[in-house]
Amino acid sequence: MLEGQNKPHPLVLALPRGGVPVAERVAGALGVPLDIVVVRKIPVPGSPETAIGATTAEGPPLFDGRALNLLGLSEERLADTVEAEQAEARRRVRAYRGGAPELDVAERDVFVVDDGLATGMSARAALTALREQDPASLVLAVPVGAPSAVRALADVCDQVVCLETPSDFGAVSLWYEEFPQVSDEEVLALLGRAGPDEGRAP
Repeated sequence: MLEGQNKPHPLVLALPRGGVPVAERVAGALGVPLDIVVVRKIPVPGSPETAIGATTAEGPPLFDGRALNLLGLSEERLADTVEAEQAEARRRVRAYRGGAPELDVAERDVFVVDDGLATGMSARAALTALREQDPASLVLAVPVGAPSAVRALADVCDQVVCLETPSDFGAVSLWYEEFPQVSDEEVLALLGRAGPDEGRAP
């Protein structure tokens, strides 16, 4: 589906870690550079496995407003948590990019790739941050996603390309024959195969 896009100045951005293997294949098929946009989930205080929002290294942080209300939380109360997650995102950007210059997406046709969409919160944070950098176009591409998440993201990008939107979605992992945890070492190895000329960053 993406081969037919014919964008003049394309770039593929992966959401680490799970999105990197998928994005590496997409970048290879299109013959374009591969880079990353790191997103960190914002956990509920005292419940680190429960996400209430997401942020990139520089923000802006995005929150599930309904969940905030239900839990009696506020963005102000979560400010320290957001700062910590943004610091971790910056650390990962440095580690994955290995000193390469900061990515410039202005006036470029950008494909953001992940391994799937459950709530879509991480993708929304990435797309929102990237939109502020004035890309020529912004396309989200995933193999599988919850129908509600796919629909909800239409307002933050120019197109959502999703191969499968099963009504009984459940979780991303259910739609893969194998769904191993992607390690930092694997991310670095895949980014090391990045497209010609520009490498990991223009």
